[in-house]
Amino acid sequence: MSVLKKLTKKTNTGGSDSPRASSEFSPVSQSPGPPRRSLAHFLHLGEKDYTSSENDSDLSDLDSDGLSKNAQKRALIKQRKHEQRSRLSLEHRDDSSERAKQRLEEAAKTETEEMKARYGDLPLMQSTTRNTTHRIDLNTVTEEMQGQEIAFRCRLHNVRRMGARLVFLVFRQQLSTIQGVLVEQPGKISALMVHWAEHLRTGNVMLVKGVLQKPEIPVKSASIHDLEVKVTYLHIIVKRDEPVPFSVQEAELTISDDEHPIEGRHTLIPDRTRLANRIMDLRTATSQSIFRIQAGVGNIFRTSLDDLRFVEIHTPKLQGAATESGASVFKVNYFGRPAFLAQSPQLAKQMAIASDFERVYEIGAVFRAENSNTHRHLTEYTGLDLEMAIEEHYHEMMDVIDNTLKTIFKGVYTKYRREVEIVKEQFPSEDLVWLEETPRIPFKDAVQLLNDSGWLNEDGEPVSPLEDLATRDEIRLGEVMKEKYKTDYYILDKFPRSARPFYTMPDAEDPRFTNSFDVFVRGQEIISGGQRIHEATMLEDNMRLVGIDPDDMAEYMEGFKWGAPPHAGCGVGLERIVMLILKLGNIRLASLFHRDPKSFPLKPVVEKLRHPEADTLHPIWRRERGREIAVEDRQMPDLFDLVANYGDATATSWGDARYKIWRHADTGAAVSYVPVGHYAILPGDPLCAPSQYYRVVVAFLQWLKKETHLKPIWILIGPEMEEVLGERLGWKTLSCVAEERVDPHKKTAESDPEVARKIRKAQAEGVKITDLDHKHPVPESIKQRANARVKDWLANRKGAQIHLSNIDLFRDEKHRHYYIAEDKEGTLCGIAVMAEIAPSRGWQAKYTLDFPGAPSGTIEYVTTHALNAAANAGIKSVTFGGGAAAHLTPGHHMSGAKVKVLSATYDAIIKQFNLIRKSEFREKMGAVADPLWIAYPPHGLGSRGIKAIMR
Repeated sequence: MSVLKKLTKKTNTGGSDSPRASSEFSPVSQSPGPPRRSLAHFLHLGEKDYTSSENDSDLSDLDSDGLSKNAQKRALIKQRKHEQRSRLSLEHRDDSSERAKQRLEEAAKTETEEMKARYGDLPLMQSTTRNTTHRIDLNTVTEEMQGQEIAFRCRLHNVRRMGARLVFLVFRQQLSTIQGVLVEQPGKISALMVHWAEHLRTGNVMLVKGVLQKPEIPVKSASIHDLEVKVTYLHIIVKRDEPVPFSVQEAELTISDDEHPIEGRHTLIPDRTRLANRIMDLRTATSQSIFRIQAGVGNIFRTSLDDLRFVEIHTPKLQGAATESGASVFKVNYFGRPAFLAQSPQLAKQMAIASDFERVYEIGAVFRAENSNTHRHLTEYTGLDLEMAIEEHYHEMMDVIDNTLKTIFKGVYTKYRREVEIVKEQFPSEDLVWLEETPRIPFKDAVQLLNDSGWLNEDGEPVSPLEDLATRDEIRLGEVMKEKYKTDYYILDKFPRSARPFYTMPDAEDPRFTNSFDVFVRGQEIISGGQRIHEATMLEDNMRLVGIDPDDMAEYMEGFKWGAPPHAGCGVGLERIVMLILKLGNIRLASLFHRDPKSFPLKPVVEKLRHPEADTLHPIWRRERGREIAVEDRQMPDLFDLVANYGDATATSWGDARYKIWRHADTGAAVSYVPVGHYAILPGDPLCAPSQYYRVVVAFLQWLKKETHLKPIWILIGPEMEEVLGERLGWKTLSCVAEERVDPHKKTAESDPEVARKIRKAQAEGVKITDLDHKHPVPESIKQRANARVKDWLANRKGAQIHLSNIDLFRDEKHRHYYIAEDKEGTLCGIAVMAEIAPSRGWQAKYTLDFPGAPSGTIEYVTTHALNAAANAGIKSVTFGGGAAAHLTPGHHMSGAKVKVLSATYDAIIKQFNLIRKSEFREKMGAVADPLWIAYPPHGLGSRGIKAIMR
């Protein structure tokens, strides 16, 4: 479709029953209506809307409006002023849009074929031809090239519109960025080309051709400051189809020194969000630099050992027995036989030495099944290991690794200086300090240094020279060593035997210690090494002491029984050494795609949908291959069918007038929001498969920012949605609401003596319950009777009522189940309405009401009857909706003083309205609480945001 057609194409929005998508991100509004001012949005939005009983206090005592008449008038005046400003802004925007449209129409008439060929989408690259056009690497651009025409492939890093005829673009190739200038030029660069360029998505892979020129002022926003490209040709090679959680440019923004943590990254986007969107983060100059440095470390390690006549080997990662102990190995099924992933190449390295290889090294994967969720541990990492035969002393090997490490340090700071400086922009640190002669301190002397400094271990006692150092001990020792020796790099020798594996040679003078050492960088251990036991009998005895049967390692033992030379070795984790050199603060940032105990989370079981035609994973317009329906012609799935497929208790209220519904044109998913001032309050999870939350949320947020400029606050979301917003998008999350769920099969209520007594009393007074046929519409006579009784109930209630929506018993009848109670005179005295929500969530007790004059026990009778009906229908869960939690629970990115302030505010609200009284009625029904979450972007809440929620 041409630029002009895209600009002039009409949009179409419809009602929620049969909306059509007008664009990729399509809003569909319900009928307008003023938002209710209620604490409901903050404290009780779970939506079992009403429960009434003579003994049930629940939350039905609170005022629904909660504002004085003067306050309401002020709010109305403010709202009208906001609407007036919005109307004037819209009129101005429409006027500007019309002028731009006319201008482009005129440009289209004069645009030649040659001008059209200068921009647009290239065909799919399928290696059909090879063009002789030379494409350059931006890293090779120099000032001497000014005036030359160049062509290059890149990613679009940023777009800045500078007017109708000028646009600045920033192009990125890995570490290098350069500014591009595209300006309208009669007969050459058309207005349509400029318009097309300024609407390009960042992240597209582009082919650029232009002339290098000197900018009027140095370009600070690009790594190449003194040259820019005057663009003459601009084409898309690959489009970025999906929205992204953050751009590379946003990821590279740093924060000021007074805002950053003591150690770690100094940027707005947190590491957890980056790691959850790893591909985007790896595109940044910082990540590109980290892994160039990592590659350099591996290369220098390899080259240094090659020069010392070491042989590189490649050992198997499947082993028949654990290397050191069975507790920290991954067990695998090897054709019905037990096997393990290698904890290290230790066994194979020693077997190679026994095979007379003399000197070997390996760079390969290491697996550790340790459930350690720390900043310096991984379950899979890259090991740099070496082993060598020694002549007289294991210090021969210590000398080798000492010199190799110092060669690595020197190489990093010389060959990779540019990359180091790029990393320092986000991870400020001083260069690593090391001495020409490395300090080598006996372990017990290092412990003495610690104790002399006044240091105490975690138990408040002096550190023992016969036990390994804890992490905090290591860090403090690093500080002591820096003060005493002015170095970040040192070696501790002669470690205690209790801290070493079975194959370590004991010290000849004191068997409590061993011929082993650790190497430390910035106060943290990076290498363990030492002399190995090469005498078969001694080795077997040590194996038995740690519970290893030598027969299970027969192949390993053969080398020693047949005679192995004295030897020593060590191993270092590649990711750890890179983390410490660059002071990254988190080892995961030094792993391309990290693996830790939280990797590979279980995926939820996908249950059969109630409405396959409303499947967002396989929407109708994508089911027939080759018959893609145009976006503007797509019929969105019915909103209430989506609720029955994917909804929670909150979503059953989306049919109310106050809710606006946005539809995702690509999947048919729905998101609800309520505009309140400058905020968009978003209740409940998106209506789509949980696996699509991230995609749909990012698309919605981009639409919201572009089209409404409202600040989003998401409320009443489940754990999966909270994970998406908190982990992947870096939002702050907290919980102060809990959803109360019941397993109807447990029949907890009927086993309660008080409930059973009330049910018997209602039955004795002639109360009868009728199940309305779910397959047929509710008779009008019953509707009239029920609605009349609801009016009686509303007229008789006292105080306030907190809820998400107005009572509408018969909205969306198709997905509701009705149970009516009548007294002995035939008067309707109670009703229970169950709403179908996502199959995994079961049903919602949408309404359970007993009306004025109902016999005692009516509410218990009709509610337990409805729960039994749910159990008979195979429903595993029924939710009564949400209620206020006793305390505020912090979630992602919530800590410190702000949590204390929010907790105090929340406790005050709870106390003021007495909301922590757990419903006695729900307790008797067997309800258990599941937390619901509130989420908002950094700096996105504040006092005004809280007021918006409470309104």
